[in-house]
Amino acid sequence: MPPAPATGLDALMAPAVDSTPDVIDHVALARLYGEPLFDIPQDLYIPPDALEVFLEAFEGPLDLLLYLIRKQNFNVLDIPMAEVTAQYLSYVEQVRRTNLELAGEYLLMAALLIEIKSRMLLPVRQSDTGEEVEDPRAELVRRLLEYERMKLAAQRLDALPRVGRDFQLAHAQADLSVEVLLPEISPTDLKDAWQAILQRARLNASHRITREQLSVRDHMSHILRRLSDVRFMEFTELFMERVRMGEPAAVIVVHFLALLELTRESLLEITQAAPYAPLYVRLSYTRSA
Repeated sequence: MPPAPATGLDALMAPAVDSTPDVIDHVALARLYGEPLFDIPQDLYIPPDALEVFLEAFEGPLDLLLYLIRKQNFNVLDIPMAEVTAQYLSYVEQVRRTNLELAGEYLLMAALLIEIKSRMLLPVRQSDTGEEVEDPRAELVRRLLEYERMKLAAQRLDALPRVGRDFQLAHAQADLSVEVLLPEISPTDLKDAWQAILQRARLNASHRITREQLSVRDHMSHILRRLSDVRFMEFTELFMERVRMGEPAAVIVVHFLALLELTRESLLEITQAAPYAPLYVRLSYTRSA
């Protein structure tokens, strides 16, 4: 007899029913749109080409040929065309089944390999000039060697450190406050600055020339008045009065010019008693009382 359904307090105390499907250890097999998936769907359709695995990736016909030769340690200068051509065509057939467009670029090389193979089966003929005919594989060998050099150079370049792949450029912004330090002043610097100011001040110095009102006639009258009271006077004594008064050189010169002018007008006589003797000045006329 089935148990009666719990009611009241019994229903509240009953354990909750687990709606999770029976799986091993409750571990989800996958997540679909964020939800755990515990069972594998039976009606799931997977297209045949949903997953492709490329064991070897080649960048072109020459890359495939070089791979076949180096993998089997063939001599590039003596390629076994029959074996290499067979392996090449096998790979092209596999590519053609899945990707016809990708196989198209390999078909031209396949035709070249077949041509070289057929030419090697023919008997060797000498040229009209008697020279030895070039090996049919020579052109292919040159192209393979040149391609291998370029490929190795590309690998070396790819091994160099690259921005974004091997390292990142660092960007930093410095927020620094720079305090300007004032230079120290020594007494020598202060002396040099003061001397520079004085030197520049000397360049601004000016000399002002003032015009003095000097009259030769006035000095002539003064000489006549002085000689009127004496019979004669020594030449030097005639000028010492002006020198003792502190008169400038210009006044002394004008006084001398007045003396010469009186002598020219025969109002004065300048005499000398003997050679190198003192000079004397006197009036050339006798003033009436």
